[in-house]
Amino acid sequence: MAIKTRITEMLGIEHPIVQGGMMWVGRAELASAVSNAGGLGILTALTQPTPDDLRREIDRCRSMTDKPFGVNLTILPSVNPPPYAEYRRAIIESGIKIVETAGHKPQEHVDDFKGHGITVLHKCTAVRHAVSAVRMGVDIISIDGFECAGHPGEDDIGGLILIPAAADQVKVPILASGGVGDGRGLAAALALGADGINMGTRFCATQEAPIHDKVKQLIVENDERSTNLIFRKFHNTGRVAKTDVSDTVVEISARPDSVFTDIQPYVSGAKGRVALETGDIGAGLVWAGQIQGLIHDIPTCADLLKRIVDDAEEIINGRLSQFIASE
Repeated sequence: MAIKTRITEMLGIEHPIVQGGMMWVGRAELASAVSNAGGLGILTALTQPTPDDLRREIDRCRSMTDKPFGVNLTILPSVNPPPYAEYRRAIIESGIKIVETAGHKPQEHVDDFKGHGITVLHKCTAVRHAVSAVRMGVDIISIDGFECAGHPGEDDIGGLILIPAAADQVKVPILASGGVGDGRGLAAALALGADGINMGTRFCATQEAPIHDKVKQLIVENDERSTNLIFRKFHNTGRVAKTDVSDTVVEISARPDSVFTDIQPYVSGAKGRVALETGDIGAGLVWAGQIQGLIHDIPTCADLLKRIVDDAEEIINGRLSQFIASE
């Protein structure tokens, strides 16, 4: 048996499961493992220091899998923005056929990718943003519920409402993202109108994730309450794992007179990279979602995807079907 949806058909993958682009985590080791397991692995463009480094990482991923994989390009407002157009050119010239976009005003990037025959997945946190992205021409919407790691937006709408609300408004395929990490989540996402799932935190707790074992163990040991919301005061809400560092950020932010520069030493991406790579949880932020409460092991990507699909099939064919009474 297999679960076939518009997502599997459009992306040419076996299972409707996508690994979201994650800063410092979306490297060839993980992306190739997810793709080899039948899902869609995604490299994170800005994890690479330069566009040429991205080209090399794409080549490295190709040496590790012959299955489809994509690249994430996240556009964020910045005083000194990275050379997005050069990263975009590296993606196009490397022959990538699937791109995940996210962030601020991606129209020029979507236009260029689409002009080169690339399938574009756009990640967003609100139905109105999904509708706007479809007007831009994206092919697939990844809709992030409030449970997600990273930036869940400012509307605080959980997946149980957000997924079907998006499905009511857009006709392109939808990936359910945030709070999904097992077969129950896949079955629920399909029931709510999605065509597949996008997972981040769950893929961090896999053997192939290129992060330190102490970080993976932290995710396993944490429960669904073990996150903090940061940057809310600055209208850029982020969900991270509950640690001493994120507790300090919350405490400082709660002071009436606090400004962003007061927390800046604790939240830099460079320090988060140190935490991920060295296992020093006190070095910086660890980004993780509420799905931590449903993560109890550190499997291979192959074992994880097989388990998710097998469990989802059992739920759909077994548990749910028994509730239909014969006339």
